[in-house]
This record gives sequence, C-alpha cells and structure tokens, in this order.
Amino acid sequence: MTDLSAAVWRKASRSTQSNGGCVEIAANLPGVTVIRDSTQPDAGVHIVSKQAFAAFLAAAKSGKLDGVA
Repeated sequence: MTDLSAAVWRKASRSTQSNGGCVEIAANLPGVTVIRDSTQPDAGVHIVSKQAFAAFLAAAKSGKLDGVA
C-alpha cells in the first residue's frame, strides 16, 4: 500500500466551481501520481505511475481524448 501521509495536494488548474471540476493531484511521491476528488477527499484515490500520468496528460493536451466518453 502506498503511504499518502506526505502527499502534497494541489487542485488542477482547470478545476473550478463553475465547471464542476474537482480534481486534485499529489505528484510529490516517489514513482507515482495520486488523483482524488477534492469535494470528497476521503472517498478514495487513484494511484498511477508517473509515466502513465505523463502519457495521459500528453494525450489530453494533444486532443487525442476529445470526444472520448
């Protein structure tokens, strides 16, 4: 199990009250990026490798995920 006690959470820049966004990430842990819902921080987290998160961000920024449900 990954120890999250040292996680430093920051809200995603595109998460706002007006768009219903609620994503926070902690990228300061070794080897992983942790994602959670900022409106329900105790509801659980998604833990992915830094490489997987980087690939996700690259795909999102390039538009490859536009229209994907």
